[in-house]
Amino acid sequence: MSTPDLGGVVVATALPYRDDASAPAGLAVDYDAYAAHCRWLVDNGCRGVGPNGSLGEYSSLTDEERRRVARTAIETVGDDGIVVVGVHGPGSHQAKYWAEVAAEDGADGLLCLPPTMYRANHGEVLAHFEAVASVGLPVMVYNNPIDTKVDLTPALLAEIAQIDNVVAVKEFSGDVRRVLEIREQAPGLDVISGADDVVLESLLMGATGWFAGFPNVFPAESVRLFDLARSGKLDEARALYEPLVAAFRWDSRTEFVQAIKLGMDLVGRYGGPCRPPRGPLTEEHREQVTADMRRALASLGVA
Repeated sequence: MSTPDLGGVVVATALPYRDDASAPAGLAVDYDAYAAHCRWLVDNGCRGVGPNGSLGEYSSLTDEERRRVARTAIETVGDDGIVVVGVHGPGSHQAKYWAEVAAEDGADGLLCLPPTMYRANHGEVLAHFEAVASVGLPVMVYNNPIDTKVDLTPALLAEIAQIDNVVAVKEFSGDVRRVLEIREQAPGLDVISGADDVVLESLLMGATGWFAGFPNVFPAESVRLFDLARSGKLDEARALYEPLVAAFRWDSRTEFVQAIKLGMDLVGRYGGPCRPPRGPLTEEHREQVTADMRRALASLGVA
């Protein structure tokens, strides 16, 4: 049996809200706008979407909203792409619950952080992923040591890769040296670039996917970058990538959700506000994101 593949350009989708005084923080999820966004991403060549990630503000959603967001993506994408649902949770029982719900609703795969809000040890990390993988869907584990304080090192990933149904790692350490080391120590595990500002470097070292942020803004151009890199067309890939990197760097900063939503606004899509704890960008950050975006748009001939 072939190993399930969660590679390609899968977009960690931003989530639109509309004003509603009765909703949490006065912002209700706009499911129609979200469906339209998922459709637009797939129609522009992305392999799929990833609802309920950090970029999708999953931790600010009610349980009902969180499930409906995933269902909306699954129903919208249908057979035209894959949907990799974020099932992050403080403990394995919560993450497994969200994995079961995602399986019931028709997800193609799962994205899962180590336990959130707790610096889990080696055994606890393994137990967490074992519980999620037991649901039966392909699992992409997510290494984000900056936010979780848990580092899925290449040696630990070699152990995690032995768990049935764990097929990939979203690598967000920012250390591109790890791509080859993971491939050496866990050769059966697909390495997926998780940070936009090292995506070209990661793909050239053998990453097979991009679980992406700024393709919310530039989907077709991002797919072209991915295809050029995977085809070894380095000169063309660099020429496309270099003017975009200043914008892409926001994907690795604290204000990444706000920055990507502003980027969407600047290209005529709807990004809009965020729920707390995320507040609006400072004026300084807004000006810098706008400048970085203008450079990117000029390079793409759409300024």
